[in-house]
Amino acid sequence: MINCIAIDDEPLALEVIKKYVSETPLVNLTNVFTDAIQALTFLKSHKTDLIFLDIHMPDISGLQFIKALKDPPKVIFTTAFSQYAARGFELEAVDYLIKPFTFERFMKALIRVKKVLFSSQEISDELKGYFFVKSEYHSVKINFQDILFIEGLDDYVKIYIQGSKPVLSLMSMKSLCDRLPKEEFMRVHRSFIVPLAHILSIRNRRIYIDQREIPIGETYYNTIKEWLAKR
Repeated sequence: MINCIAIDDEPLALEVIKKYVSETPLVNLTNVFTDAIQALTFLKSHKTDLIFLDIHMPDISGLQFIKALKDPPKVIFTTAFSQYAARGFELEAVDYLIKPFTFERFMKALIRVKKVLFSSQEISDELKGYFFVKSEYHSVKINFQDILFIEGLDDYVKIYIQGSKPVLSLMSMKSLCDRLPKEEFMRVHRSFIVPLAHILSIRNRRIYIDQREIPIGETYYNTIKEWLAKR
């Protein structure tokens, strides 16, 4: 999870960022500021991975703001003025969004940040034995060993957890697969991922886990057969 803040003297611009952030599990927006000086104070006591930063602001520009930080977080500049792009990248900005920008362009910028900031995040998740997903405005910790199975529902995933209620998160099945240990989890259907350790039995192209029947998709059947043959 990437912890970020947004700084812009235009409240409407901040609303756009808040809306876009609410639609992706990649980032957690911890605060927004229309006053850059207040943001400087916040950064002194709060760990922040990323700043969405406007350039044209009263009192201090976004470029000056970054120069004022001793060890700045990663930065995505958000501005209506394209002429500052070169100076922004000189300050090692990860990306430069020209207002108004679309959600798709916003996501491209976030993916760049993830590659730069958390290139080994999947590996570190596996070592820790858990990861976090965003669900109903909360970041929920999921232990790998507690997952019974995962169901894909259009743009959401539903993570069934042992001894707890399921967790619903806005995320694609592919992105979730990328975060799971590949030796411990297997996608067995377009809509299902299962932890291999929780499989009780397999019969008639059905996987049985915790009194639930999970179908094996035609595309994934040979993969299951190969896995069984090695056991």
